[in-house]
Amino acid sequence: MDEWSPLVIASGEGNFLIDVDGRRYLDGVSSLWCNVHGHRHPRLDRALADQAARLAHSTFLGLTHEPGIRLAADLIEVAPKPLTRVFYSDSGSTAVEIALKQSFQYWALRGRPSKQRFLRMTDAYHGDTLGAVGVGGIDVFHRIFGPLLVQSIPIPSPAGTDGSATLARIEAELESRANEIAAFIFEPLIQGAAGMLVHPPGFLAKVADLCRRHNVHLILDEVATGFGRTGRLFACEHEPSVEPDFVCLAKGISGGYLPLAATLTTEEVYSAFLGARAEMKHFFHGHTYTANPLACAVGIESLRLLRDETLPNAQARIPEVSAALARIAKLPAVKEVRSVGLMVGIELRAAADRSLGVEVCDRVRNHGVILRPLGDVIVWMPPLSIRPDEVALLERATTAAIQELAI
Repeated sequence: MDEWSPLVIASGEGNFLIDVDGRRYLDGVSSLWCNVHGHRHPRLDRALADQAARLAHSTFLGLTHEPGIRLAADLIEVAPKPLTRVFYSDSGSTAVEIALKQSFQYWALRGRPSKQRFLRMTDAYHGDTLGAVGVGGIDVFHRIFGPLLVQSIPIPSPAGTDGSATLARIEAELESRANEIAAFIFEPLIQGAAGMLVHPPGFLAKVADLCRRHNVHLILDEVATGFGRTGRLFACEHEPSVEPDFVCLAKGISGGYLPLAATLTTEEVYSAFLGARAEMKHFFHGHTYTANPLACAVGIESLRLLRDETLPNAQARIPEVSAALARIAKLPAVKEVRSVGLMVGIELRAAADRSLGVEVCDRVRNHGVILRPLGDVIVWMPPLSIRPDEVALLERATTAAIQELAI
């Protein structure tokens, strides 16, 4: 790509980024959906500095450390039932890869080696490493790598429907191929990178029930939806009967400070890997920076801060964001607005030979906001610490940039 001149960021302050020329921009996409509390939050800065004074890094392979132990305990305390075990890594893609591999190996260890396939949604996105790409379905990201991938089984997204056709397709696949299928992986409630595609209410609980009845693992990718983005700590909490076998976490887990991820699973899955050394039931997977102590220390404080202050603030802002979106939806250039909590997609009406999403996101910087598009969908994913006046700025800047399109 030739036509690109990157904006150089020098610092951050609160919910704003500041470039090398001193211009301030509202961070409207939370530095790629990971910043939860704003930049340079004093509590997180202090947690990072305190840990750096003790230990910056130690391997988690054969050793452990206090921040890793404490964060795992805190995650299990707030996690959906029946999740009781934590496996750390360093990105959303690796969190997904670990869930896929653990599900695959679990079935082999339990004497069901034929269960090797994965169901996934059309337009799915779960990361860019090869295992995660194998359960993805966005052609522009994935098509060139087709020959390298294990083939998954696509299920039509329920977005924009009542979900009945998708549920019927899932049930048909499970009834005919449950002996082949290890797990079904998808993002609960809303498919982020697909363009903020919203699933109908009750769909998640019905899928969970189908997976349970057919003895297929349910893997929920909460990399984007987790840590308050939908108005609850985890998106699956909106349908409380759901009990996943795996949940994949990253992005907001460290408040946007350092790379960290975690794959949560159940005692049943964990127990399948236990045995004498000679049995070789080990899960052979590890990363150099797994459970980095700096990231874990910040993660502990970030989760406290989220529960104390930031999540209640986000919940208070959701009605304001919804009202702003109702006004933006009336603009002639806007085709549709979709949202769950503070995850928002504003879809523009397509125009031949133009990349309207890129144009809007270029123009919105002149109004003091940084956004990124997904095709012709403008994404709002602000820090959960956003204030009422900053919601107003986000609406005002986005509206101005859309009106400047001249289409």
